[in-house]
Formats: sequence, structure tokens, C-alpha cells
Amino acid sequence: MWNPVAYAWTAWRMARALRDPEKLQDVLGLAPVLAPPVAMRRLVERLMSHASAAQAFIERPRVGLLHLAALRALPEHTLGRAFVDHLEANQVNPDALPYLEARTDEEYVRAHLLESHDVWHVLTGFPTTVAGELGLQAFSLAQVGSPFALGILAGGLTNTLLYAFSQREERMRAIVRGWLLGQRARPLFGAPWCQMWESPLVEVRQRYGLDLAAVDAVLDDPMRPAMEVRNPGSASSPQSC
Repeated sequence: MWNPVAYAWTAWRMARALRDPEKLQDVLGLAPVLAPPVAMRRLVERLMSHASAAQAFIERPRVGLLHLAALRALPEHTLGRAFVDHLEANQVNPDALPYLEARTDEEYVRAHLLESHDVWHVLTGFPTTVAGELGLQAFSLAQVGSPFALGILAGGLTNTLLYAFSQREERMRAIVRGWLLGQRARPLFGAPWCQMWESPLVEVRQRYGLDLAAVDAVLDDPMRPAMEVRNPGSASSPQSC
């Protein structure tokens, strides 16, 4: 049923997010609008066509409770150490993020993508700037086909047009980079990150076909054919938590 108060609240949040895309709670609050139940059901159906994602819906691995001291004690260049370094460098408090239940497939998609967000930052090398966040949403769109990611990109481009036109090149480069990385990589959705904290970061990237240097080379040399970086090597599938 149409609720004028709810719609007004959503419109206000959209306006604030467009004006200041760094307001995380406003952006997260738009998820039900940008990705309504029908869209989430279609997203689940698309993900089910991938064997690794279909298995993830059965096992539903979660990041779980983060023991930051234990991650900080890991050797340098491991995924877990790089992850906690990323959190601390960007003053990200994982406890501040809402914990989402995952009773249905649709809820699991939301929960897993939220929990994996900063892991994806580490794997893709995107900073937490507006440009970096847009790049990561382009990566998510290429990987998952999320309507939420597309909505954030649309909002980010609108923000660029209205408030930050001087940043257009930085943001567009990040978006193109994210799209290329996401198209080229193996599916990251459903990955059991908690089993890979002790793995070298370079090996995790190789496992998922994330060749950052090759994609960056394409962006640095626009005349280089994009197809030259579309053939990642083989890698074994990770086990679930």
C-alpha cells in the first residue's frame, strides 16, 4: 500500500545520497528501493546459473565474527592482514555495519554482499574514495548484475554531473576499471572468505582471475585491444565455510 511518509523519507535519503555519496547509511537505506523483492528474486535466479553461486546458496558461508587482533597478527601480504590493514587505514569499524539475517536466498545475497564489500575493496585495489566506491559498484554490477549497484552508479554519475564535474575522469576511469575486472574475473559471490584469511593475497587474486596489472595496462594504453586481457588462467574452487 502506498505510504506517503515512507516515500517522502526515501526521496529525502536519495537527495542526501546524491548530494553526498559518502553518507553510508543513506546509501544502504536505498537498498530496498533500488533492489525490490522482484528484482532480488531475478538476481537469485541469475546467480543460480553459476555452479559456485548455486553451491553458496546451499552452504551460505558468512564472514562471521571478525577477530581483528588475530587478523592483525597474520603475516604481511596475506588476505586477512591486508583486510585488517584496509579497515584501519580507512577507519572502518566492522561492528558499525548492520548484521543482516539470511533466512531466504534474497536475504543471503544482501548479507553476503554487505559482508564482502571491504574484502572486495582489498582484492580489487579500489580505495574508499567516491571514485573507488563507484569502481567497486561497477565491479559488482559486472559480477553479480545487482540493480543496487546500477542504482548507485546512476546516482554517482548524477552527483558527478551536478556537484563534482571536475572529478569526471577519475570516476569514469574507476568505473571502466571495475567493469573490466568484474567481467574478466571468476565469480566471487559466495566465496568463503573466513577460510582464506591466511592465504597470500596474490594467490587469492589468482584463484579468482583478478589480474589488476593487466587491466590497468589496458586503461593506461587505450590502443591495446581489450580482448588481450580476457583469458584468465585456471584455478581451483575454494571450499565453503
